[in-house]
Order: sequence, then C-alpha cells, then structure tokens
Amino acid sequence: MLLVETPPQAVVGGRVAALLRQRPGHVVVAMAVLTCLLGWLPFMGRPLSPDESGLLMVARQWAPGDSLYGDYWVDRPPVLIALVALGNLFGGAWGLRILGIVAVFTSVLLAGRLGRVVAPHVPTAALLPAATAAILVGTPLFGGTVVNAELLGLPLLLAGMIAAVTASRSAGFREALWWGTAAGAAGAGAVLTKQNLLDVLVFLLALLITGGLTRQGRAHARTALATALGAALGGATVLVVVVSGAAALGTDPVDLWSAAVTFRWEAASVVLESPSSGERFRLMLLALLGSGAPLLVGVLLPRLRRRAVGAPAHPDFRLPVLAVLAWESAAVVAGGSYWLHYLMGLVPGLVLLAAVTGLPDRVRASLALTYGLLVVSTLCSIGWVAVHPIDRPEQEVATYLSDRAQPGDTAMVAFGVSSILESSGLESPYPHLWSLPVRVRDPQLHELAAVLASPDRPTWLVISGIGLGSWGLDTTAAQPLIARHYDRVADVAGYRIFRESEARRWW
Repeated sequence: MLLVETPPQAVVGGRVAALLRQRPGHVVVAMAVLTCLLGWLPFMGRPLSPDESGLLMVARQWAPGDSLYGDYWVDRPPVLIALVALGNLFGGAWGLRILGIVAVFTSVLLAGRLGRVVAPHVPTAALLPAATAAILVGTPLFGGTVVNAELLGLPLLLAGMIAAVTASRSAGFREALWWGTAAGAAGAGAVLTKQNLLDVLVFLLALLITGGLTRQGRAHARTALATALGAALGGATVLVVVVSGAAALGTDPVDLWSAAVTFRWEAASVVLESPSSGERFRLMLLALLGSGAPLLVGVLLPRLRRRAVGAPAHPDFRLPVLAVLAWESAAVVAGGSYWLHYLMGLVPGLVLLAAVTGLPDRVRASLALTYGLLVVSTLCSIGWVAVHPIDRPEQEVATYLSDRAQPGDTAMVAFGVSSILESSGLESPYPHLWSLPVRVRDPQLHELAAVLASPDRPTWLVISGIGLGSWGLDTTAAQPLIARHYDRVADVAGYRIFRESEARRWW
C-alpha cells in the first residue's frame, strides 16, 4: 500500500478554505481589525492635515456667530461638522482620528453585511465585499490615514444600501416601509455629510427603473410603493431634524443652502483656473491605478454580466451597480480639486460590485491574483507613508506662534493651511479657513481688507510667499493694509510672519 504525503501548502490551504466557509463572520471582523491596526493606528499621532484642522476649528466654536458656522464659513453640510464635533469631545485631534478608526471598522463590517444581504444563502457572501472595503479604506492612495468627509459618510452609504436591498425583498408593506425609511434616512445623512454622496439615492432609483422593486404582481407593486414612501419619509425626516438643529446653533437654512449647493456651482469655474489642478489630476489617476481598483473592476465586471440574476426572489442588481459606479466616477471627476481622498468615494460602488458578483465556489486564479495585488499595493503604500511621512512644514510656523503668542492674540493665514491656527491654538477674525471660499466669495479681498482695517484685525498674519497675490485674487484693497498695520518679524519654513505694530494698532 502506497502512502501519499499531502503537501504542507495543501493542508494550510484546506484549513483556510474551511475557515472561510465555516467562520466568515470571524474573518470579516479580523479584516476590520487588521485594517485599523495596519492602516490607521500607526498614524494616530501624526499632525493633522489642513482640512482636519479647519473642520475641528469650525466644530469647536459652532454656536450663533457672525458667519455660517459660528464665526467661520465652510461649504460643507451640518452632519459633517456635527461628527467632527463629536470627535472633538473625545479628545480633539486624537478624538477625530479615533472617529475615523470607528468609521473604518464599521465600514468593513457593513460591507460584509451587504454581501450577506445580497446573497443570503451563500455562506461566504460577506468575504469579497468586506475584503474590498478593508483593502481600499486602508490604503493611503485613497486618502487613508486622514479623516475626511468621504470616510465619515461611508458607513451611512453602506447602511443605506443594505436597507435598500432588504426593502426590495420585503414580504409585506410594513416591512418594506420600515426598510425604505431606513434607506432614505441613511442616504440623507450621507448627503448631509458631503453633498455628492448621493449613492443610496442613485441605487434606489436604479432598482426602481430596472424593476428590482416593481416586479409584476400586486404584492410587488405594494412593496415598491412602500419602499419609495419610506425613503421619502426617512430622507425628509433627517433633513428637517438636521436643518432645525443647525438653525438652533445659528446656521441659517438659506445661508446653508447657499454654502452647500449654490457655492459648489460657483466654485466649479474657479477651480478650473487653478494652475495645479492638472498636476493633481494626474497624481490622482496614478494613485487610482497604483491601488489596483481599475484591475478589480476589470475582473469583477465580466462576472456581473454572466451571473444569473433577476429571478423573482433576486432583484436584478446589474444596472444599479453600474449606475452607482458611474455616479461615483463622475463625482470624483467633477470635484475639480482632485485630492486623493476623492477616491474614497469610489469604495461604496466597488463594495457593491463585489457583493453582487460574490465569491465563487472555486476561486479563479485571476480573482486571487487581483486581490493579492491590491493587498500588496495597500501594504506598500502604508509602508511608504510610515517611512516617508507627509511633510508638514507648517508645524514649524505653528510652534513659532504658540511660543510667542499672548492671551487674547488672534491670527490669520493667507490663505488656507488652518493647521497652523489649530496647532498654535489661535483663532482667526477672518471667517474663511480654506482658500477656495476666498477665491469665490472674496476674490477682491474687500472682506479681508475690512478685517485688516478694523480694531479686530489679527495680531499675527502668516503669508505663504511674498504677499497676498495668488491666482484668482485681486490684492489692491488688502495688500497696502499690511504695510500700514504690521511689522515683518520672521521667515519660517517658507512663510512670512507679521505681527501687528503696537504703534499703529488703532489706525
């Protein structure tokens, strides 16, 4: 009798396969934990980015004031500011980063749940979407390690898709109404986190158009009606609650509409004038290619086309998936500024694609190779950022200011780079902490000139470069006021620092 020794790799592979089939939930949790441990925890103590700093400054002082959110103005909806304020309660910068880790962990779990809801009778249905989420929310190529609106809105988008799928399969009117309400509420919450996070609405509409919610028969028609009514009810309820809550904190609903909607149309043409937008667009495309996400789409889309869908108990998800992917791609391109964190907005669609295509009984080499390459890309980018951290020269300026500022001092940075203000602990009398609102709302710098000419002018003025001049700005009104009211006291890390002259304080 011949004894054939089983190769060790076959034994290991068999054990892994058994674990995937028998304990998929444990594997999903492990993915979420690993993503947090490798992709986020090592960077907890890094200096905040300008966006993180600006949002913290806005959230900390949100109360009735002279501008949209207290004394500051930002073109973002109230849920984002509220979430950042929640993070601030748990420890400022550390609390914000902890909030980001919670969003990462929750997103991976919800991605796995979406897979289970799409294919409830497939034991391994959670694995592919959870792996997709874990890999992509962990990579710095998608803006990982930095807390942003796309990341904080991701759990709401995935929860909304779960509710929409569940509603499409509901057996009765009341159940469909409940899940439709949940989908509408989550979708509205996402839009009120960032304006372009319309993925849940796009997904619901596509389900209706393709017949996923309107299949033949009175029962299915009632389900469709209940889902649509519930979505409208949930979305409207969240909108009313959020706008009312923001109004109680001094944010006028009309001004909020102007900031969140009208401003974006006005900003679109201004962003195109940026001399660096082309370079950032190329960098974003390289990051997208380097992440492996296009390869993933190329591998999964053919399986979406071949898979048998559309049976009475299984809505046809093909068009909804494509609609979500198309919307997300358009939103990334239309963003204009082309920061890397825009790519985080592609994650819900890619997770949905992975959930609908599912994990086959026999994993093909192309699928295994694709996910292997994505893992390598994410690990390499995490390692690169760990060894070569993002350069933050503005921290030297913040240290200079914090060492010399007196109680009651204020400061202003021209324009943007609010991390200098946040790190130095100084507030700004000028309401714009980002450069784009300056270029759109105050391009002639009349508002800035009024601040510099008033007794409430900032004690410290920080300028990147020689003067206030930059693309899209007319400095005629504001530049002379610097020579009149300020003394140049230092040059630090490429920034010129001015201090208000005591002799000219009341000019």
